[in-house]
Amino acid sequence: MSTLDVVLGTLAPCLGRKSKPGKHYRTSPGSCPSMLLTLSCPRVTRAAWTFPGWPTPGPAMFGTESSLSMFLNTLTPKFYVALTGTSSLISGLILIFEWWYFRKYGTSFIEQVSVSHLRPLLGGVDNSSPTNSNTSNGDADSNRQSVSECKVWRNPLNLFRGAEYNRYTWVTGREPLTYYDMNLSAQDHQTFFTCDSDHLRPADAIMQKAWRERNPQARISAAHEALELEDCATAYILLAEEEATTIVEAEKLFKQAVKAGEGCYRRSQQLQHHGAQYEAQHRRDTNVLVYIKRRLAMCSRKLGRTREAVKMMRDLMKEFPLLSMFNIHENLLESLLELQNYADVQAVLAKYDDISLPKSATICYTAALLKARAVSDKFSPEAASRRGLSTAEMNAVEAIHRAVEFNPHVPKYLLEMKSLILPPEHILKRGDSEAIAYAFFHLQHWKRVEGALNLLHCTWEGTFRMIPYPLEKGHLFYPYPICTETADRELLPMFHEVSVYPKKELPFFILFTAGLCSFTAMLALLTHQFPELMGVFAKAILHKVAIHLVALMSWTDSDNHRPAFIKTG
Repeated sequence: MSTLDVVLGTLAPCLGRKSKPGKHYRTSPGSCPSMLLTLSCPRVTRAAWTFPGWPTPGPAMFGTESSLSMFLNTLTPKFYVALTGTSSLISGLILIFEWWYFRKYGTSFIEQVSVSHLRPLLGGVDNSSPTNSNTSNGDADSNRQSVSECKVWRNPLNLFRGAEYNRYTWVTGREPLTYYDMNLSAQDHQTFFTCDSDHLRPADAIMQKAWRERNPQARISAAHEALELEDCATAYILLAEEEATTIVEAEKLFKQAVKAGEGCYRRSQQLQHHGAQYEAQHRRDTNVLVYIKRRLAMCSRKLGRTREAVKMMRDLMKEFPLLSMFNIHENLLESLLELQNYADVQAVLAKYDDISLPKSATICYTAALLKARAVSDKFSPEAASRRGLSTAEMNAVEAIHRAVEFNPHVPKYLLEMKSLILPPEHILKRGDSEAIAYAFFHLQHWKRVEGALNLLHCTWEGTFRMIPYPLEKGHLFYPYPICTETADRELLPMFHEVSVYPKKELPFFILFTAGLCSFTAMLALLTHQFPELMGVFAKAILHKVAIHLVALMSWTDSDNHRPAFIKTG
């Protein structure tokens, strides 16, 4: 007796009449669940429970099941080992590629492809609708805001290419400057050191072409060619920046440039009101003279003549008070800190740490250093936790929080949790490039103040509790711009690991691929160790899945998706 005969014998009391072949019967109300039995011959061969939405199985379904069962029975354990091993290998390769792409570009490759290419194909966006046009306008406005937030600034403490950057390349074989950074410098040189009237002076015409040259040797040759014609201040600048291999050589060339630059400046100053052409020429000569004197002051600072450098910077700021684009006050702050003249540092901060002026890491962190200096030598975290913070300690902590909110990348460099590199020629405010430029010159000043780094270490992470969503809302400053990572990757060399804030979580597809790789690798190991047991387990799972797939296919092919119970007369 088969199992089906036992089931039918059990259900016989529930049926209202004697079973006959080829008949459909309905159970009496309340006696048992709704069941539909189809008897095609005197010996019952099959029975099926039918629920709303499921079709009655037919001969095609049972033929498919028998074929699947026969196919699954022919599979050997080696097949399952090969299947799971191949799946683990493929998912592992995908995981490695996704991780590399995320570390290099900061996003998931699968996510980027799905958003950029698959979403328009699947969903489609109607650009003609008013809603979408408004959205696109909003995106354009946000893009313009991002561009303005990510304005790149000239590094006021940038190094000399020939005497410092090139020496680094000779020793390490690495290029400290990116092409994007050097291209920005070329644009700056053309803006500051050229004008429309350069064709009137042969040496200036040659230098106008030299600033556009990409090859350093071609630029240097052009500068020598210009000097053969006359004393050209911009030619001396180029040689001092790129050909001089020491700071002493650069200083000699800048001193020669000062003589030539002052003569041109006096002549153009007398003619500046004679027309727009002369006015542009005077503006160019002013920029050249300010640049030369500032670089001369930096040479004095690098050669240890710090007081002389401070005097030159103060005189320059008095003589040209409106030229704030060179940010000479940041050079002055660094020199005053080297002299430990903290009263004068505070005076400079009082003048430039104003709400109407653009902030910088130098301004914010120098203000924090001065307030930390007053309490850092006696500061103890244990004592502060017992008695609470005093007013002076609270002011110092608030100043540190303010500085960290402005640029959260600086503390890791000051605390030497991240290695420093040579600063780029351009920086991004609130970005990693600005943090590197600040820490490169100011780390020694923080070390000189006893306990300042200890106070910073104990308090800087508290800033992030005040601004849990820095991209959406700020505390003392505007929300943190979202474009800093992209701009810093262009400004900083490839061998440097760019600091990212806020720290990005791993994309879903990397976690999913890692889980899939681990799961398939575990299955491959178990199948290799226990082939018979895993084969039986796999066949059972595949058989269950196959039955449900066949039932689903039959349901989709059926004309009547909701079969009704047959009524009896």
